[in-house]
This record gives sequence, structure tokens and C-alpha cells, in this order.
Amino acid sequence: MPAARSSARGSGARAGAAKGTKIPQVPWREPRPASIVLVSGPEEVLAERAIAGVRDYLRTEDPAVEVSDLRADDYEAGTLFALTSPSLFGEPRLVRVSGVEKCSDAFLTEALKYIEHPQEGATVVLRHTGATVRGKKLLDAIRAGTGDGIEIPCAAVKRDSDRVDFAAGEFKAARKRIQPSALRALVSAFADDLTELAAACQQLIGDVEGDITDDVITRYYGGRVEVSAFVVADTAIAGHHGEALIALRHALASGADPVPMVAAFAMKLRTMARVAGNREPSRQLAQRLGMKDWQVDRARRDLAGWNDRSLGMAIQATARADGEVKGAARDPIFALERMVTVVATRQSYGA
Repeated sequence: MPAARSSARGSGARAGAAKGTKIPQVPWREPRPASIVLVSGPEEVLAERAIAGVRDYLRTEDPAVEVSDLRADDYEAGTLFALTSPSLFGEPRLVRVSGVEKCSDAFLTEALKYIEHPQEGATVVLRHTGATVRGKKLLDAIRAGTGDGIEIPCAAVKRDSDRVDFAAGEFKAARKRIQPSALRALVSAFADDLTELAAACQQLIGDVEGDITDDVITRYYGGRVEVSAFVVADTAIAGHHGEALIALRHALASGADPVPMVAAFAMKLRTMARVAGNREPSRQLAQRLGMKDWQVDRARRDLAGWNDRSLGMAIQATARADGEVKGAARDPIFALERMVTVVATRQSYGA
């Protein structure tokens, strides 16, 4: 069995290689084992899927595969070699290494030695988020083709179109049909959290018999009004005034409440204000502010084209709208439209 695996792993070793690297670049939806599997990039959902796929592939080959986990940042010398050494009965071994982006010197030294002479029958999966340049020497050595290695890139899913592609891929992989409008509604319902979107897709795949329609999405996730609010907020913050007003009217027609709508704007603007002007690395800043890395990265993307004046103006407009939709004004819809206009145009709106 090990010999057959080695042959399968070696086939097409250059076919998928991206420019600047000598090892194959393997899609995260089509993971396969190799002596060294580098799972790179910030998107944890994709990385988790890829790593689980490597495990499942090995278990299909041999259910007796030994699976071990270790952390590169809390590493005891000799552990990597011990876990990859052949066992008494020769079972295949899978070693999953997390935290390579913050690896210790001991791990870096031993990993560089290991990739030059990987153990037969062992698969070592190295997870590097790309959050820091720590471990770059190891990444460069793997990508240069030292040993039998592949890379599974897990780039951040940032754009709406990327999220649509992700969700469509979930249903395609499960051979499940979903109406285009239902797909868009589902993605809108989980616009800020790919983990929740992935879970929602799997829930629908598992629960629903037949095609997934608009009615199914409404039945399962129609109560996520606050998510429609985030779609409106994202569009306005990006500076798309007309689209933001259309999205606002669509959300209101769908039953959205003005109060959570304003709350969504306030939350995103507060996050932007906390991150603005800070040059700390995302992970360090997120830890200090009690946030997640992706929240810091998202806020920094949202801040493109903003300055202190426009941000302050938007926060004031949102505070005003908050009071008005809670009873301080007769027309909460007008209050929402004025807030959206100030945020999207980054200009004052009347008195």
C-alpha cells in the first residue's frame, strides 16, 4: 500500500504548479495526501475542509491510519520525528501541524531537516495562515520542491461573488440543486461569516429533499433580518449610494426593522473607528481589541477612502438615526435614507 500511495502522489507533480513555486497547487475541494502538505492562507473554513479531506483520503486507503496533532508554537524537540517514525505494524501516519506562522525555533530547525528526508508512509500537513512571515524559510523550502510536497492555497473569501461561488460549490459537490435567487438570498443572509454560510449550506443539503427554493430559504433563515442590514451597511460603506438605497428599500420591503438596521451600521462604523490609523499586525491588534483577525482585516478594507472627518460624520449620522428610529422622529424610513446617504456619499445631509 505505501508504494502505491507514493506513485499516486508523484503523478502530475508539476501540472498544477503556480508561477513562482515548483510544487503542485491543489484546490481545497480536491485535497490529496503527499509527504508534505502545505495548507496556506487565512481562510480557516477552506483550510479545515482541506485538512479533513486529506484525512478522509488516507482513511479510505487504510482505516488504520494513525492521526496525530501538534502545535508548531509549543513544540518539544524530537516530536515530529517520533510521530512520523514507522510503527510496529507499519500503519500509515498523518501528522497535522497547526500554528506554523508562529513556530518555535526548535520546530523550524527540525521541520527543515524533515522535509529533506520525509518518512515513507507518513503525511505531514503544515497549516500556515500567512498572518506573519514567521516560518517563511520553511515555506520557501517546501515551495522550492524540497521533498515530495504539494500546496493547498486557502485564500480569503472577500467578495460577494466569492461567497456565491463558495456556496454554489457546496451544493454542486452534494449534487443538490438550488435556485439562483435562493442562492443569492442564502449568501446575503450570511454575508459576514463564511463559517455560518458553510454550516447553513450543509444543513440545507442534509435536511431538504428536492430542490432548494426561495421558500425554503425563507423558512429556514427568514428571521435573519439583521443580516440584510449588514448587506445595506456594507454597500453604503463601500460608497455605492444608489445601490445602498435600493438594498435598503428591498430590506424594508422584506420586513426589516429600522432599529437593527441602524445597529448594523453602528457596529461596523465603531469597528472601523477602533482600527483606523493603527498599523499593528492584524493578529496582535485583534488580540488587544478583543476581536478576531478577520474582523480587523475587514475593517481595514472598509476604511479605504475614509478619513477621520468622514468617519466622524458617519458616526454622528448613525447616532442621530438611532434616536429617530426609536421614536425621536415621525418618519423612521426618512431617517434611514438620510443615514445611508451620509455614509455612502461621506457628505453631510441637511440640518
